[in-house]
Amino acid sequence: MAIVRLLIVVIGALCLILGLLWIGQGLGIVRWPAESFMVDHSEWSMHGLVLAALGAVMIAIGRRIGR
Repeated sequence: MAIVRLLIVVIGALCLILGLLWIGQGLGIVRWPAESFMVDHSEWSMHGLVLAALGAVMIAIGRRIGR
């Protein structure tokens, strides 16, 4: 059970980080990489918001498993 818990938390953290990156790129705050098709396209900020929320939920679930 500990491995499943760790896996859920790690995947959730990666989703959260990637979602925050997408939000930043969609809003034009993060311009890396400079040639990215996601920069200044607001739909990517919405996709990032959904992914970051999913990651936060996965982290919360992973922390509760096995308690």
